[in-house]
Parts: sequence; structure tokens; C-alpha cells
Amino acid sequence: MSKKFLFGVAVFLLIMLVLVPQILLATDRKDLMSVATSIALNSIIAAGVWLTFYIGRINIGQGAFALLGGYVSAILIVHYDVSFWLSLPLAGLACAVASVLIGLPILRLRGVYFAMVTLTLTEVGRLLAQALSLTGGPKGITNIPPPGALEFFGLTIIPDFAELENLRLGYYYLAVVLMIICFAGMWRLVNSRLGFLCRSLQQNEELASSIGVNVTHLRVLAYAISSFCGGIGGAVFASIVQSIYPNTFPIQESVNYMLYCFLGGLNYVFGPMLGTGVLYLGWDFLFILGQYQLLVYSTILIILILFLPNGLLSVRLPGMKRV
Repeated sequence: MSKKFLFGVAVFLLIMLVLVPQILLATDRKDLMSVATSIALNSIIAAGVWLTFYIGRINIGQGAFALLGGYVSAILIVHYDVSFWLSLPLAGLACAVASVLIGLPILRLRGVYFAMVTLTLTEVGRLLAQALSLTGGPKGITNIPPPGALEFFGLTIIPDFAELENLRLGYYYLAVVLMIICFAGMWRLVNSRLGFLCRSLQQNEELASSIGVNVTHLRVLAYAISSFCGGIGGAVFASIVQSIYPNTFPIQESVNYMLYCFLGGLNYVFGPMLGTGVLYLGWDFLFILGQYQLLVYSTILIILILFLPNGLLSVRLPGMKRV
């Protein structure tokens, strides 16, 4: 890694972990902290969608895994008194296992056929959550307690969120740290041998298979990692709002995750992060337009996609590689 890249990483960490919290705490709008937290969580979920694009698949069903992750975490915490810190990875693993079972048959599909199947997953997840008694049915699961203290050999690593003076700040740091870990792992993945093999699926699966690449294994693995990201984001989101309902992650959210990737740039690992920030903040700032908010928002989005088909990152980094 070059010194320039490391310097950029250091500056990013300084901004996200020090400057942004200080600026948000100094403003009168307390909801901006929640907005920043939502951007970080949506970036994590969208990163999973980006990975499926990376292997040549259009994923419009990420909301189903975010919903599953939220429910798994909520059920473990509320019904079985499991610590949030243990329920978080278990939620991600549950989504990964479910994606393997689902992905083995549907990942054979391509293009619009795969997209349509994944689109139905969100609705199937909603109907299942509404029908099962374990999920609370239409009433969902409420009164989810905030994360407790995380201790290691008697040493408190993370304090009890219920005792924090600023709960929103605690969730902000949780979401941002998870986002940093997620994108660091994603960057490392696509720059590894495994990442180069995954990219070969996007270009020509038949050719990759002919030279010995295990296409099925790579497709399922990428989809499992993608779903893991969705489950982690959904679990944290459920903890923040302290509830989870069948309609928490509707189809529109799955479409938004895809749009975040498009706007940021499908050729760049950090595209979902930038796309999420721009679209989420754009929608929030356009609230002053009232009934014209959606019209102006959609128009700007269409213009950006038309004139920047490679995403916003292609403007600043035109010579950057596809990763």
C-alpha cells in the first residue's frame, strides 16, 4: 500500500471518528447524529449488494437479509436473553447460512431473471415474519434493550449503552466502526486472489470455468458474504429503534441499496459508502421542498445516472482501477 493511500485512510478515520461527532454534537439538530448513523448502517448493507454486482448479479433482495438479521438478533436478545454482542455475529451467520441454501439454486440465473427472484425475497421475508408466532406476527418485536457492556477477562471494553450519557453517540460509533471494518474487509477481499477470481465471473463465467475456477463455490461464497453484511446492518438497526416489524425493510429499501451502489460507482469498493451518503443526505435536505421533494430527488438522480454512468467516484478518480 502506498503512503498516499495510507494517508487518505488516516484522514478518513480522523474525520469519521473525531471531527464528525464533534460537529454533530455542536449543532442544534440532534437528529443529524441519527442520520449519520443510518448512513453508516445503510452503507454496510449496500456493500453486500455491491459484492453481488461484483460477480455479475443484480441483487434487489438485500432487504430480506437485513430483516432476517434484525429478527434473529431481536429474538435472541428478547426471548433467550442473549447478549447483543453475541447476537450480532449470530445474526450475520444466520443470514449467510440462509443465503447459501437460497443461493445454490437461484445463483444459476443471470440478469433480470436473478434480479426478479431476489426481488421476491423481500416480500417472502415480510410474509414469513408476519405469519410466524416467533417473530410476533404483525406486532413484531418491541422493547429490545440497548447493548449491554462487553467485557473481556473482567475488563470493560465497551460500556453498557443504557448507562451512556449520549446514547446516539454510542450507536454512531458502533455503526461507523462496523462500517470501517466492513469496507476494509471488502477492499482486502477484492484485492486478493479470491477477489480476482470473483471478477472473472463478472466478465465471463464459461471461460472462468474452463480454466478450472469453481464458479459455483465463488458465487455462493460472495452471496453469503453479501447476506452477512445485510444481517449485521439489520441487527444494529433493530437495536437502535428497539423494535423490528415485518415492514421494517420494504422492497423500496432493497431498491435503494442498489441505487446507492449505482450512484457511488460499481467499479469502486467505496462506491456504496459515497452513494449512500449523497442520496441519504440529499433526501433529508430536500425535505424543505415539501410535496416536490420526491420529484426533485428523482430528477436529480436520473440526471446523475445519465451523465455519470460510472458513478460519482469516476469524477474524482478517473484513473482508478475497478476495485
